[in-house]
Amino acid sequence: MLGPMVRAIPPIPGPRGGRPRRKPKVLQGDRGYGFPWIIGAVRAMGIKPLLAPRGAKHGSGLGKTRYVVERTLSWVGSPRRFKLCYEMTGEHFQAFHEHGACIICANGLRHVTEVLK
Repeated sequence: MLGPMVRAIPPIPGPRGGRPRRKPKVLQGDRGYGFPWIIGAVRAMGIKPLLAPRGAKHGSGLGKTRYVVERTLSWVGSPRRFKLCYEMTGEHFQAFHEHGACIICANGLRHVTEVLK
């Protein structure tokens, strides 16, 4: 499923309006993606794989950048209302997660404005 997922990434426009990027430069993942054939497929797509090989010891250094993603996911799931899905429709579930993302952004902006004062 990794190949179709990467190919489904929409084009991302550059900051200066140039040709949009169609694929990421680097792909990070944990040991669940560390099969040699997956690493080879990622390389064949022209993407640098930062995938820890299965069975490799810890300490690969991926945590230095992956921490940002893991931390943000924990922020989204921190309110109990977002952890347990009581909703009957996907639209409500999506709305609560978008609300959580807005709270995270507002807290970040509040922190920035306090630092600038």
